[in-house]
Amino acid sequence: MSEAATETGPGAARIDRWLFGVRLFKSRSLAADAVSGGKVHINHARVKPSREVEVGDTVTFTRGSVVFECVVSAIPLRRGPAAEAARCYDETAASKARREEFSARMKVAAALTPRPLERPDKHDRKALRRLRGRD
Repeated sequence: MSEAATETGPGAARIDRWLFGVRLFKSRSLAADAVSGGKVHINHARVKPSREVEVGDTVTFTRGSVVFECVVSAIPLRRGPAAEAARCYDETAASKARREEFSARMKVAAALTPRPLERPDKHDRKALRRLRGRD
């Protein structure tokens, strides 16, 4: 982390540590892999895990098939509770709309997926494993 500190926390932090600290990724190594893989952009530029993020930067990354975009509002000192982490960024309106639209599409898809009336028995499970290629 940077040595320049304010009353609320450090002035800048590595992007992988920030993503982990604000609970957008479950582990720091997952955050570093996403950054290294080109899925994370700061101010519309591809970055490396060691790039420092500062208050006011726009962070964009792909989570699954949804593009998540937020503006950094604070740098946390540590990975704290979810409520505290959520105050460290502001999600853009376009990102919220994309996420809600994706959620609605997934709910419709789940509702249209056929469900069996009962659990598969031993022979049905064996047939399903064979069908999925997991003999």
